[in-house]
Amino acid sequence: MQDKLYIVIPAYNEEANIGRVVDEWYPIAVMAGEASRLVIVNDGSRDDTLKVLKEAEKNRPQLIIINKENAGHGAAILTGYKYALSEGADYVFQTDSDGQTRPEEFDEFYRCRKHYDMVIGSRRSRQDGISRVFVTKILKLTVFICFHVWVEDANTPYRLMKAETLKREIRYVPKDYFLTNVLLSVAFTKHERSIRYIPITFRPRQGGVNSINMKRIFSIGRNALRDFVRLNRIL
Repeated sequence: MQDKLYIVIPAYNEEANIGRVVDEWYPIAVMAGEASRLVIVNDGSRDDTLKVLKEAEKNRPQLIIINKENAGHGAAILTGYKYALSEGADYVFQTDSDGQTRPEEFDEFYRCRKHYDMVIGSRRSRQDGISRVFVTKILKLTVFICFHVWVEDANTPYRLMKAETLKREIRYVPKDYFLTNVLLSVAFTKHERSIRYIPITFRPRQGGVNSINMKRIFSIGRNALRDFVRLNRIL
């Protein structure tokens, strides 16, 4: 019996990218077998993202669209993860809908899926600007100070997880939490789950406008620091 792979992709105002992203990632779900799914979580987009998705859904039986009210990137990911677990996924993969990641790099991740609880991309060739690289470095340092673990790339949107392990660790993520992937990376590391990092390409955004600017990033950072101190007691 083939493993059930669920690919989770959150989307918010991605009408410029989402059609291409579906074209790129749907074949991966098909390759994984008939029981596998590509799950797009539309996080209350105000543009034509949902319209594009409805068109893409035609003749793609393994494409699932979840339409929800806007609650942020982390909440959208969490919705997708919980859906995948409820549907009996064996493995859950997450990437983003801005076209920055490359599906052709997925094969190496999938080949070693049985040997690790999480296989995660390390963005070593980043093309998304020096400010984003700076934020990632600050996040790494903040995670170390707050949680006392060293996480190579905590927020990478390119991660493959064993569903049985994800089910244990996801209970630490609060509802609608913005930094879902960061907290999961910390939980997997702190609880000594087996993790492998694989270098990935990280392209510039392929279209549209990023909804997260530097001002909002710093606001998120201030809130994250407070949350991290509180959540460390739980972990």
